[in-house]
Amino acid sequence: MKSEDKLKLFIDSISIKKRVREIAERLDKDYKGKNPLFIGILNGSFIFLSDLVRQLKTGVRIDFLSLASYGQNKISSGNVKIMNDFKCELEGKDVVVVEDIIDSGNSIKFIKEHIEKFNPRSLEFVTLLLKKTKENYKLKIKYIGFKIPDKFIVGYGLDYAEKYRNLKSIYFLKN
Repeated sequence: MKSEDKLKLFIDSISIKKRVREIAERLDKDYKGKNPLFIGILNGSFIFLSDLVRQLKTGVRIDFLSLASYGQNKISSGNVKIMNDFKCELEGKDVVVVEDIIDSGNSIKFIKEHIEKFNPRSLEFVTLLLKKTKENYKLKIKYIGFKIPDKFIVGYGLDYAEKYRNLKSIYFLKN
């Protein structure tokens, strides 16, 4: 951690675990008798996805999609590009995209348009965090962990310049 970085606790690990369990219960109910394909958006969602699927009773398949839009910055460039695409067949499948955070909505719009080309049976989004003031793309997000203010946060998979992902709680980052 750089000496000028300051972290302020925002969501503690106990609250995160409780909310992940609640989301998993809703997903179990909604996908009972189905075998959904969960697509984690790398790198930020890997901890959330891991904790989420371990809470599920429903059988799932997992794949990943890696995008780039932030680089080393705190603000998205607005340009989303695929770094590594998913490998699974999506046609006729129930697809659940798992994100760590929805900020501007540019990535979600990009992901939605990309996945719809493959004709899934259904497509839903799960996000741990949704910034309330930055939604410029009005996509219905069915599963939301926490609505948060427009602040830069780290921890629980979220990073700043590839640091802080390993923190068990979520923090505001001030420098």
